[in-house]
Amino acid sequence: MRIGIMGAGSLGTIIGALISKGNDEVELIDVYEEHVKALNERGATITGTMNETIPVKAITPAEMSGNYDLILLLTKQVFNHDVVSNLKNYLHHDSVILSLQNGVPEESLVSILGEKRVIGGSVEFGATFKEPGVSELTTATEAFQSNAFQIGELDGSITDRVKKIKEILDLVGGTHVTDNLVGTKWSKLLVNVALSGMSAALGCNFGEVIKDDASVYSAVSLADETIRVGEAAGVTFAPLAGFNLGVFKLAEDESNLPTAIGFARKAFEPQALLRASMLQDLEKQRKTEIDYINGFVAAKGKELGIATPYNDLVVQLVKKAEEEKSVPTFEGNIGYFKALKK
Repeated sequence: MRIGIMGAGSLGTIIGALISKGNDEVELIDVYEEHVKALNERGATITGTMNETIPVKAITPAEMSGNYDLILLLTKQVFNHDVVSNLKNYLHHDSVILSLQNGVPEESLVSILGEKRVIGGSVEFGATFKEPGVSELTTATEAFQSNAFQIGELDGSITDRVKKIKEILDLVGGTHVTDNLVGTKWSKLLVNVALSGMSAALGCNFGEVIKDDASVYSAVSLADETIRVGEAAGVTFAPLAGFNLGVFKLAEDESNLPTAIGFARKAFEPQALLRASMLQDLEKQRKTEIDYINGFVAAKGKELGIATPYNDLVVQLVKKAEEEKSVPTFEGNIGYFKALKK
């Protein structure tokens, strides 16, 4: 099987490298030429909770040729129209695109590629791009080996092709097939909204978000808003890494708040070292995916008549940083969240 990893950033480098160990026809595809050169010359180096250097083949999109049987899509949604339209040139009749992007991009992908070609999934581990050719795995080894991916057909059916893709992803880490892909994607969205959103808005890693009382309260409030919007849209949230995310739906009197906060601190501790990719984008003065993460929940909430003040604030702060080409600081922005709680 010929496999393309479209978007060999922090996650794609690790995924492509580990799949390459068990498959000779894997190409890591990325626009960052220096990164592509380093991967070819020195291999993909994984640091952090794993230490290994693996020989890989890397190319730029301009060097793509022929057809791929499977493409793992890991680019940012902001580039989807151009990236996915170009991918159509390298697909045969039975080619499959597995979306491992943040947010809920499947509907837009289907509009370009057709429903038959799209399978959805979520990445449940974290990584940080360190330098060309080097990616740091920031998720604890046990969590990574148990829960690295959830994947599924858009209609919930369990097909032979999704089982085959599971076997490939098992080379990376624990992969689970779901019959509730929409619920799975919303569950992953919830984590990104709560932790990645706060990480980007405060300029810190996940561990700092869950350690501070004001920021963890805000993260739980972001999760609560996501559940309320999702349920109003008819979503049944799927367990994520074995956890029932319903614990984050706050009672009117917030009587379950201590339980929700305690759960957040325990559940997300294995990803304490992770810094949101949106924060990394701000540091590199790049446009973030905020419109497809917290902005998606805020927009859907507005459509359904559900208030999302915490998501609105995160979007506001991240967009301000984008415009100013600045990086938020915890001390500079935590006051806005404290004021919102009052």
